Amino acid sequence: MTPSILLTAYLVASVLFVFSLRGLSAQHTARRGNLLGLVGMIVAIGVTFAALLWPVPDARGGSPTPASPEALGVLGAAMGVGCLVGAFVASRVAMTAMPELVAILHSFVGLAAVLVGIGSHLRAARTGEALDLAHEIEVWVGVFVGAITFTGSVVAFGKLRGTIRSKPLLLPGRHALNAALTVACVALAVLALRAGGPVATHALYAMTALASVLGVHLVMAIGGGDMPVVVSLLNSYSGWAASAAGFMLGNDALIVTGALVGSSGAILSYIMCRAMNRSIWHVVFGGFGEGAGIASGTSAGTSATGRVREIDVAGAADLLLAARSVVIVPGYGMAVAQAQHALKEVVSRLEARGTRVRFAIHPVAGRLPGHMNVLLAEADISYEIVKEMDEIQEELPKTDVVVVIGANDIVNPSALEDPSSPIYGMPVLEAWRAGKVIMLKRSLGTGYAGVDNPLCYKDNTLMLFGDAKKSVLGLLAAIDARAESAAA
Repeated sequence: MTPSILLTAYLVASVLFVFSLRGLSAQHTARRGNLLGLVGMIVAIGVTFAALLWPVPDARGGSPTPASPEALGVLGAAMGVGCLVGAFVASRVAMTAMPELVAILHSFVGLAAVLVGIGSHLRAARTGEALDLAHEIEVWVGVFVGAITFTGSVVAFGKLRGTIRSKPLLLPGRHALNAALTVACVALAVLALRAGGPVATHALYAMTALASVLGVHLVMAIGGGDMPVVVSLLNSYSGWAASAAGFMLGNDALIVTGALVGSSGAILSYIMCRAMNRSIWHVVFGGFGEGAGIASGTSAGTSATGRVREIDVAGAADLLLAARSVVIVPGYGMAVAQAQHALKEVVSRLEARGTRVRFAIHPVAGRLPGHMNVLLAEADISYEIVKEMDEIQEELPKTDVVVVIGANDIVNPSALEDPSSPIYGMPVLEAWRAGKVIMLKRSLGTGYAGVDNPLCYKDNTLMLFGDAKKSVLGLLAAIDARAESAAA
């Protein structure tokens, strides 16, 4: 294989990855974007594997030895097992488990960067190869970022899965501890670069351990309300870790791919932080969500009190049938109940009667960026009626009924009305400005951020308690029953 063939194949793969990201930016092109990314990955893996069979000549024109059959067999077996495990997990994972799946996949990328960095260092130490300064820095940066990504993603996985409480761990002097760990890692790197030999190896191990502790502490200090941003940020970390691994291996495709993932993850994190009216530094170091997990009826600000007005399925169906315009606000509760398919049927019935129906999507709804969009697309709900928060906000006062399904924090008036609330200043969907609000919730419990919601007690809010899917199916049955009565 010639260098030009290798570079051309990597260039083709990189272009496919760019078009893949472009396709993923919109729902109607997301499937095509996924396909382009898949093809690009097949090209990158295929040409890398081919380069082991027919190595690229070195700069002096020498003929390197192809990989041994044993090495190729081990690599092929590892790839086969990875493909089978990935296909099995992807085919069985529920949409509600998608956030934690993404988090644990990020941890694999971080771990890979750590292993590549340590392996590169140990190989040079064993063969006596003198690494240049740039390559040694690549090793240290890759291991540092990879270790933070690995342990941070594991903690995020635990929080999203519920095995680790969502309440932030706010240790005294936590910022000083983060700074001390970072400074210690830099000091170890400087020591290793100067001393070399066994000292450098031991320093690399020590730095890996400290960076792993730093990753745990950073994510443990972040509350549940910020987990969508954390997942996006860890996605960025994993990209930079992959890019660092590419530099260590001299693999252009890995460098470009990692940079694409890292930069797109960083941009997405910035967009989501803007949607929450907070800085990225506040998310990472602010410990938002101190009130997570406290009892209903209290919040980290003021208590939400008042009289709750309940409604049954029949009454909710009557309100929807009488409405000319309806806006539906989905949240994580809809994902848990898997109510999106039944909701699609309700929307179809209302649209057939001439009702204008739209979905309002908050940037941090659910526990993963774009979580609600994926759920609605899974139910084959038209992209045309799925609106982002900025598109729908001004139409809410002219809406007859807003239906909130399993959402809490993203429609919480405390964000605008209670300066003492932890979410104060975060833009929310102002559902209470509509004529009527129907909230589908299991109980008056707090949302994932642990903040009570005064919307439940407003005069124009009606609570429909119960499992979201059962409630939506009840609405569907009631709407159909009224249609049959009218026809008779």
